[in-house]
Amino acid sequence: MERAGLGVALAASKFGVGYGSRVSILVGPGNNGGDGYAAARFLAERGCAVTVHALKRPAAGSAASYAALRAELAGVAVVPVGPPIAADLIIDALFGVGFRGVLPVSILPWLNHEAPVLAVDIPSGLDGKTGSCPGPCFTAVATVTFHALKVGHLLGRGPDQSGRVSVIDIGLEGGTPELRLCELEDAPAPLRRRIVHKWRAGSVLVVGGAPGISGAPVLAARSALHMGAGAVSVACPGGIAASVVAAGPGLMTWPVGTVEIFERDDAKSVLEYACRFDVMVLGPGLGAAAPGFVENIVEQFPGRLLLDADGLNALDGLEALAERAGPTLLTPHAGEFERLSGEAASYLAAERVATAANVSILLKGNPTFVLGAERWVVTSGGPELASIGTGDVLAGMAAALWARGLDAEVAARSAAYRHGLAGADIALTGTVTAENLSDVVRSYAW
Repeated sequence: MERAGLGVALAASKFGVGYGSRVSILVGPGNNGGDGYAAARFLAERGCAVTVHALKRPAAGSAASYAALRAELAGVAVVPVGPPIAADLIIDALFGVGFRGVLPVSILPWLNHEAPVLAVDIPSGLDGKTGSCPGPCFTAVATVTFHALKVGHLLGRGPDQSGRVSVIDIGLEGGTPELRLCELEDAPAPLRRRIVHKWRAGSVLVVGGAPGISGAPVLAARSALHMGAGAVSVACPGGIAASVVAAGPGLMTWPVGTVEIFERDDAKSVLEYACRFDVMVLGPGLGAAAPGFVENIVEQFPGRLLLDADGLNALDGLEALAERAGPTLLTPHAGEFERLSGEAASYLAAERVATAANVSILLKGNPTFVLGAERWVVTSGGPELASIGTGDVLAGMAAALWARGLDAEVAARSAAYRHGLAGADIALTGTVTAENLSDVVRSYAW
């Protein structure tokens, strides 16, 4: 508790509070409140004018009661929670991640205080497991949490309510993580051997293209090429092959048939061509392919298959995926996942589907989740990626890293992490579009 209180006090100092600054600390009766009392003592020693507003006194003999006693002996004013008073900083130390329900009525006026809020562990009113707010909730400029991020910091309203979250080491050890947070060291990119040639550097076939959305397979294919794949081709309906060639002169193409959509029997031609590639991406811009086309490929293709967009939408349930001989990576957004599985999109639902269908899943969103043998969460992406076609770019990136030698789940989380970095890079100077994103990812290929 002493370490936690010191961490909170140091975080408060980053708001500029010091000698003479007015700090109001709202405390509950539990350990979260104890952290607030400890922080109050440290801030008082710094010269701050600290007032602790106690919802309820801690239980006698508890660590929190000892922290409260030390704060009072140091001259900190402790008063019952009442109407808000003038302050330069509010520290919310009311409730930790175990809180359920809604905030007491006496706390509600403090939610509208003009001073910035520093939350201890998690903003009070925010559910630490789901990121939901069953009732009113503090909106923090920053949050100090301990040992590890909490799931509620990342899901739902958590990022908006928590502000900048910093994790403080207070000496806790052990525990099984609910999710693993992907950072740079968890997002590898294989190096090329000096003597490698293009067909050994990772090869990707993108299957898609329909009138009006023929740019989608080009975006996926260009992104795969820029992400380090040595050979990339687009298998597309013969009726739109010329437009694909014009949009991606660095790509190979495989015209299939003569019309503008894939017919059921075109699956045979695609399967024959696909045997030379390391990974097939099925779905970007596929459109309304004839019934049976996608199913035939899913059932008969023996290699590594990434299913995206209309490749997912064409499936009728999970049975065909579970029976596949080759490894499969699904990259749905929430709507596609719900249609395919019949469940609301969440990392727990995606894990159940991944296990039942023997697949890996990259569930796109903010945050993004990668599920399979492990649960990973990727937070590098931001709202700048909410632009048409950026999902096609991500599919191409994941396929390239998979083809270059990573396994499906590592490739998925590495692609998602680097996709987010590339988007943030572009957003520094302009608007993110799929076209400029597919170019910038080359900076994150190695």
